[in-house]
Amino acid sequence: MSARFANKRVLVSRADRYMGPPIVAAFRAQGAEVIENTQLLQDQAEVDALVASAGEIDILVANFAESAFKDRLENIKDDDWFTLFDVLVHPFMRLIRAFGPQMKARGQGKVVAVTSASSLRGIPGCSAYCAARGAQNAFVRAVGLELAPFNVQVNAIAQNYVSNDTYYPPGIEDNPKFIAHLKSEVPTQKVAAAHETAELALFLASPNNSHMVGQVVPWAGGWATTTG
Repeated sequence: MSARFANKRVLVSRADRYMGPPIVAAFRAQGAEVIENTQLLQDQAEVDALVASAGEIDILVANFAESAFKDRLENIKDDDWFTLFDVLVHPFMRLIRAFGPQMKARGQGKVVAVTSASSLRGIPGCSAYCAARGAQNAFVRAVGLELAPFNVQVNAIAQNYVSNDTYYPPGIEDNPKFIAHLKSEVPTQKVAAAHETAELALFLASPNNSHMVGQVVPWAGGWATTTG
């Protein structure tokens, strides 16, 4: 078994859903000590308690997910909008704000955010969700540049059409309508395996990545760069 992350401490948020399970498994397989956090982190007290219990970490995987509310602009409800930002944006910021400074002070660290490609292209009828994901991506771009001089690399995996429990659960590719959608909308015409995202997370968190900072990497089978 490879151990390229031996003696590294990794914290994965929402480790029980979205891309948490495959990323946890990938880091453990590479010898890392993984701290699995499953809280929503919807208030500062929860984040403070997490920092106190986790201590210093080498790698932070900011993984958050919430089902997209599909509604046209005129039907967006305030409560749905607030929920998306309360689950996706505010805890995302709090977590990176909490652990970024310790990495900065130490002069090394990695933050890998698992976000979404939805804001890179836009999805009609999902503007609230796209806005929340877009806020995550914008935060990564700015914070990545802020922490880069301190040898801390912050980047995001902006994915879509990847197997996970929240958006593309097992069996979805058995649906003929979904298969037709893949063929017309996604250049690779498939849903990627979850381990592919985990492999990218491993690279972004590895010593081999010292020059990529503040990047939001499209990981969507070409969908994010397709306009037609």
